[in-house]
Amino acid sequence: MTKLIKFLKPFTLLILLAVALLYGQAQADLALPDYMSNIVNIGIQSSGMDSATPEVFTASDLGNIMLFMSTDDREIVSAAYEPITHDQSEYADYADRYTKLNGADIYVLNKDKVTDADQLELIMSKNMVEIGAKMGGKEIDLTNLEDALIVQMGQDANIKYSENLGLDVAKIQKNYILKTGGIMLLISLLGALASITVGLIAARVAAGVGRNLRRAVFTKVESFSNAEFDKFSTASLITRSTNDITQIQTLMVMMIRMVFYAPLMGIGGVIKALDKSSHMSWIIAIAVIVLLGFIMVVFSIALPKFKAIQKMVDKLNLVVRENLTGMMVVRAFNTQSFEEDRFDKANQDLTKTNLFVGRTMSFMMPIMMLIMNGVTLTIVWIGAHQIADATMQVGDMMAFMQYAIQIIMSFLMLSMMFIMIPRASVSAGRVAEVLETELTILDPKQPKAINKNGKGEVEFKNVSFKFHGAEENMIKNVSFKAEAGKMTAIIGSTGSGKTTLINLIPRFYDVTEGQVLVDGVPVNEVKQSDLRAIIGYAPQKASLFSGTIKSNLLFADETASTASLEESLDIAQATEFVSEKPEGIDAPISQSGGNVSGGQKQRLSIARAIVKKPKIYIFDDTFSALDYKTDVALRSALKQKTDNATVILVAQRIATIKNADQILVLDEGKLVGVGTHTELMQSCSTYQEIALSQLSMEELA
Repeated sequence: MTKLIKFLKPFTLLILLAVALLYGQAQADLALPDYMSNIVNIGIQSSGMDSATPEVFTASDLGNIMLFMSTDDREIVSAAYEPITHDQSEYADYADRYTKLNGADIYVLNKDKVTDADQLELIMSKNMVEIGAKMGGKEIDLTNLEDALIVQMGQDANIKYSENLGLDVAKIQKNYILKTGGIMLLISLLGALASITVGLIAARVAAGVGRNLRRAVFTKVESFSNAEFDKFSTASLITRSTNDITQIQTLMVMMIRMVFYAPLMGIGGVIKALDKSSHMSWIIAIAVIVLLGFIMVVFSIALPKFKAIQKMVDKLNLVVRENLTGMMVVRAFNTQSFEEDRFDKANQDLTKTNLFVGRTMSFMMPIMMLIMNGVTLTIVWIGAHQIADATMQVGDMMAFMQYAIQIIMSFLMLSMMFIMIPRASVSAGRVAEVLETELTILDPKQPKAINKNGKGEVEFKNVSFKFHGAEENMIKNVSFKAEAGKMTAIIGSTGSGKTTLINLIPRFYDVTEGQVLVDGVPVNEVKQSDLRAIIGYAPQKASLFSGTIKSNLLFADETASTASLEESLDIAQATEFVSEKPEGIDAPISQSGGNVSGGQKQRLSIARAIVKKPKIYIFDDTFSALDYKTDVALRSALKQKTDNATVILVAQRIATIKNADQILVLDEGKLVGVGTHTELMQSCSTYQEIALSQLSMEELA
């Protein structure tokens, strides 16, 4: 994965924005349990009054309470309250809220003068609870009670006292719950907005990374020579460009959404949970350990299968592609059943592996639910005892429960990422393997220019070539010169190296030894684009692209006029079948030229090479599917068109090359004969064998 990090660079700002939004979302999600706790503890249990310290005392009640205080406590309380008489203007405001003051002088809490609110609250709670008990004819001992329980009892006393003074406690409770609920709703909306925005950003970043990766892979493959193509199968390259990049893209969405969010939630949840109750933290620790242990087991089982899945996808794509492209051969040999079995095996292997992984992963959800429900039950069990002992409030227990679930979920999200990452890492490695493939054919650092006035003469000087990993040379010390204005034909038995030889001219392969020169300049010393700009190439296997006849011809020269296209079709003897189509030159061509015959495909391939009007023509056995009459007519027209160009023609038929200016005879990669037809019939036994196997002596004369 680290090898592809550079593809994230253009999206750095978007990723940083997503992290900022995730931080905001995490803060919102972590704040909600606190507000929920306040609604329960304050809004419901304390009627919306969050303090045990009364806001208002009548002068007589405060005096009675202070009688039982110590000197230090009395000083603290005296400093916190300031007197207001019934003739002061502020009095009316308090009289409106406390309707049963009946004109009595009051003392009002001045929060600005309180230096320690918790201490004041504890002092007031103790005294109000004790006085309340005495007024009820009871005695209460607060010595062994915890401060939290005393304050809670003080809150109840404050509520009763405030109600006695005429305060509408029900209204306060309602307003508190509505206000806190409104804040929770607002926080939820902000969190949802952040989540939606992050989802959008994650999708855009992942889609952008996927787009750039596909472009990079395609561009890299476009620069491959035949040597690099020998390392990768076509099916594998297709899988790497599609399925593998999709895996990376999916991971990117999840990473941006979870990898940053989960730690924030986990760490924040731990801090918040400890703040609510440090005594129950062991519950979370045990749950996390159990969850991680289970995930490690699942991880160890599923990981090897993830690595195997992508190779199985390759295999399935290979089988499908071979069957689609070779359908006619399959039918001709009645091997449908065999191919169905082959496909079924590849399909079943992939299905079984996916099912195994799916079944393994299916244990995640029930185990997770078991752990979360177990944690919830344990928290309720332990929390109930703490509530009974007055060491915890109901709202705090509920908040702790939510924080525990958030912590477990954050660990689960991270664990899911660790399970997803291996499969995506396999895909990333396969994509990186393509991108990091070293090209064997490169442009020189200081390229030489092609001679604009050159005639396109091709010369081989002691050329040898060996495929990568091969033990011996395929082409062995070949030397010849193909002059402009002449046709050089190459013939030889199957596997003699004819196609390999001409592939050295446009640098589809680079020579192992010797030199290939064009107009005296070695081909490896000029830019590939400049070299190929002067070559018109018609391959052994004619390749057409989906589109129209016109679009395929314009592939050679997009600026070519309609007249030039028609002339090329005429030379290639393709005018007749093109004109028979209703759309003419705009007739559609299906994928790989499936809607035209082999001979028509070859003629269109030849026409495309002619459209380019190059200095060098290379025809690699492109006349093999033509009948003799068409072959003769095409060569005659081609000779007139290419009168000043260098023509190199590979052929299997003697009749096709009989009138060539120069014929090269290859045998097992060696040049065993050079000359005209007449000369070779007298001097080259290999040529004689080929010629006599095709034509009679009378026809060869």
